[in-house]
Amino acid sequence: MDPLELHNILYAFGIFVVGLALVYLASRLVMRAMKPHFSPHHLLLAQKSLLYVGIILVVCTVLIHLQVNLTAVLGAAGIVTVAVGFAAQTSLSNLISGLFLLGERPFEVGDIIVVGSTRGVVMSIDLLSVKLRTLDNLFVRMPNETLIKAEVTTVTRFPIRRMDINIGVAYKEDVARVIRVLKEIVDANPNSLNEPEPLILFKDFGSSSLDFLVGIWFEKTKFLDLKNSIMREIKERFDQEGIEIAFPHLTVYAGSNTQPFPVQVEQKTS
Repeated sequence: MDPLELHNILYAFGIFVVGLALVYLASRLVMRAMKPHFSPHHLLLAQKSLLYVGIILVVCTVLIHLQVNLTAVLGAAGIVTVAVGFAAQTSLSNLISGLFLLGERPFEVGDIIVVGSTRGVVMSIDLLSVKLRTLDNLFVRMPNETLIKAEVTTVTRFPIRRMDINIGVAYKEDVARVIRVLKEIVDANPNSLNEPEPLILFKDFGSSSLDFLVGIWFEKTKFLDLKNSIMREIKERFDQEGIEIAFPHLTVYAGSNTQPFPVQVEQKTS
């Protein structure tokens, strides 16, 4: 190999290595400067855009230094792109879906979302897929096309949420007293918000219980604290007040004109 050609190749390799390092450093500096003013979603999008554009510029600079005809390269790239597009329609669909997700922003990095039976924290939003970390610390890669077609629930979209608790008490209990006790429990819990006002509703006559709905508003970061405390407090307070939490009963009724069924208890002797 001619020494001049070898020198050009080594020089181009140096441009490539240094260029990539500068692109990575520039993206880190820009991310650090943007972090106080933008959401994680915008930061991730900006970082990926900077990296992709920077890498393309570095590669083009190396090709120019090696005196490669970029017109021919771009033409060949166009043909390859068309061929790959026909061969990988699923990837292309995920790519287009990813652009819609980035533009529509139904959720951001750090949000908890529910898709079908999967619930997890959004780790990253990429052009082909969304990476989730489930609440039991499993990694889930979900194609963007699936998210576009499915119903997605963003649990942490708003700063406050409502926790609904269904409680059944025995039919012998006084409804007004149960409502009063439940309101006192909810008002005394430090994780419960006063505004919006908690919802305490006598909901239904159940098969073996009087059914109540307790809706408690709370800050989205206080879910576990509220869940752990409010259930224990309801049980302890009901025990103190003598309010019976219902459990299934079965009553056999044969009609008013029928004699009661005879019941005989036998004690087995050995």
